[in-house]
Amino acid sequence: LSSERVKSEFPEHAKEEQEHADRLAEGMVQLGGQPNLSPEGLLDRSHSQYAEGTTLEDMIKEDLVGERIAIDSYRQMMEYIGGDDPTTRRLREEITAKEEAHAEDLASLLAKS
Repeated sequence: LSSERVKSEFPEHAKEEQEHADRLAEGMVQLGGQPNLSPEGLLDRSHSQYAEGTTLEDMIKEDLVGERIAIDSYRQMMEYIGGDDPTTRRLREEITAKEEAHAEDLASLLAKS
C-alpha cells in the first residue's frame, strides 16, 4: 500500500466533503432552515460512528465504511424527497455520485495492498 498515493487521495476527498457540507448548508438556508454547524452533539447527529484506525489500511477501511454509510444515507434522503423538491434531490444525487467515486477510490487502494 503506497502511502504517497493515499497521501494525495485523502486531501482531495476532504476538500470535496467540505464542499458537500457547504452546498447542503446553503440549500437548507435557501429553504428557510438553519443548519446546525455546532461541533457539540456532532457524533449524536452523525449517521456513522468514528473509529480510529491503527494502520494505514485500517484508516482506509474505516473511511470506506463511512463513505458507504453516507451513500446509503443520501439514497434514503432521495427516496424520502421523491419528486417533491427536484433541486434538493439533484443536489443529493450529485453528492451521492461523488461519494460513490470516493468509495471506489478507497476500494482501489485496498485492492492494491
